[in-house]
Amino acid sequence: PEEEQKGHLGKKKGYPERETWTRQMDFMMSCVGFAVGLGNVWRFPYLCYKNGGGKTCFTPEVVDFQLFFTEFVLGLGFASMVIVFFCNTYYIMVLAWGFYYFIKSFSSTLPWSTCDNPWNTENCIEIFRHGDCLNGTIGNSTFGNLTCEELANGRSPIIEFWENKVLNISDGLDEPGAMNWEMLLCLMAVWVMVYFCVWKGVKSTGKIVYFTATFPYVVLIILLVRGVTLPGAYDGIMYYVKPNWSKLGEAQVWIDAGTQIFFSYAIGLGALTALGSYNRFNNDCYKDAFVLAFINSGTSFFSGFVVFSILGFMASEQGVDISKVAESGPGLAFIAYPKAVSMMPVAPVWAALFFIMLLLLGLDSQFVGVEGFVTGILDLFPGKYYMRYQREIAVAICCLLCFIIDISMVTQGGMYVFQLFDYYSASGMTLLWQAFWECVVVAWVYGADRFMDDIARMIGYRPFPWMKWCWSFITPCVCMGIFLFHLLNYKPLTYNNVYVYPWWGEVIGWCMALSSMLCIPVSFVYKLSGAKGTFREVCTISTY
Repeated sequence: PEEEQKGHLGKKKGYPERETWTRQMDFMMSCVGFAVGLGNVWRFPYLCYKNGGGKTCFTPEVVDFQLFFTEFVLGLGFASMVIVFFCNTYYIMVLAWGFYYFIKSFSSTLPWSTCDNPWNTENCIEIFRHGDCLNGTIGNSTFGNLTCEELANGRSPIIEFWENKVLNISDGLDEPGAMNWEMLLCLMAVWVMVYFCVWKGVKSTGKIVYFTATFPYVVLIILLVRGVTLPGAYDGIMYYVKPNWSKLGEAQVWIDAGTQIFFSYAIGLGALTALGSYNRFNNDCYKDAFVLAFINSGTSFFSGFVVFSILGFMASEQGVDISKVAESGPGLAFIAYPKAVSMMPVAPVWAALFFIMLLLLGLDSQFVGVEGFVTGILDLFPGKYYMRYQREIAVAICCLLCFIIDISMVTQGGMYVFQLFDYYSASGMTLLWQAFWECVVVAWVYGADRFMDDIARMIGYRPFPWMKWCWSFITPCVCMGIFLFHLLNYKPLTYNNVYVYPWWGEVIGWCMALSSMLCIPVSFVYKLSGAKGTFREVCTISTY
């Protein structure tokens, strides 16, 4: 056969054939490991709480499944590579913080549960119940009789540990300050882990994810069993699952839900495309997409029960409404959760369990993201440029380059840099822009019918017709609508709703966003300028 002859020819020339997954389950577990990550555990439950319950946040998933499937069968683009590079660069900081908390969990008393540490201030207060302020004063054996107004200025030891010890945060982006050497070592450790997970390619990566993708589920089940037995857990769960249908009329609900699905499904990052490229030609990726979408969404929904059983317990212990304890992003992972486990019996055990889960959830997402970027880089070079150990060298260069950039995030001003990357480089706008053009090119340039025929040639049957309608009309309209709403309602980046980033910080952020977004029109103009014939002739040829 022709393919076999090409394979022998490749071996004679000295470069190997493209790797494929040892078994199909390796591919499935790698996709689960990448798509199911930290966003499922902290971002999805928070947005459901914010926007009226779990049912509200599942509404746009039909559209996003189509994009999820599309990324398995498309080729990797430059815009995706830029986005996944930025994502690889800043995302690993969450793992470094999680690794640091995991190490600090191995102590008889959790360091973020008390106010007698060197990093604590005089405003630190360990226990404060708002209900005790009904009479105007509160008796506290440690701090004496203080008025509620004075206690309102108090700071939790969890917040002080996060801001004064872990971040040691400065006053702004223009004050990078000193290096946090403990965090630098943690960052170096997680990058070493990522390197040795990726350096030998998908055949080794496919084995590692069997542990990194499944063990977090074991921990989630353990935390759920513990969480539902805590006082106030029922109230927290009901707060989570009770939908507020009136919220569906608010545009912000659809914005939050749409962007969350993009993050949760890892759409537009290129890593799913890279993983799919190692499949055999006739792999049924359509069926795989259904299974993986169900696992992803199911994990998000299940995580909500774990999160809100614990948040309900926190609200009960503090005597406040649940809306006062639920936070998003790093605030939920490194403030709310540590506070919750510090209230439990045998707190260090629960803290260690939670942070090892956090580390593993992020680790497989990280090394699959690096795999996606490295795959794209190696695919740019024809086989005649093959050299021995090129994968190991490429992975090492990628990890080292990202590590060098990450050094700016382990300084006192590092959190401001991290948030700059998070807000602009791999934000909802860049992913929506990427998804819009992905559908337009498939449906209107290459041709939706032609693409359906190609898929049928691979998997042996044609997908449902609604896939064609989504590529052609529904998904582009949804993506562009949310994109324009984002743009029209753009607000300058702030930290903790207090610090406003300087103008030059915003310029840097927009440069990062445009570095991926401009790849698409620039590539279009470049290809068009090099084509022969008139504009109409070129468009006709590309369509047919």
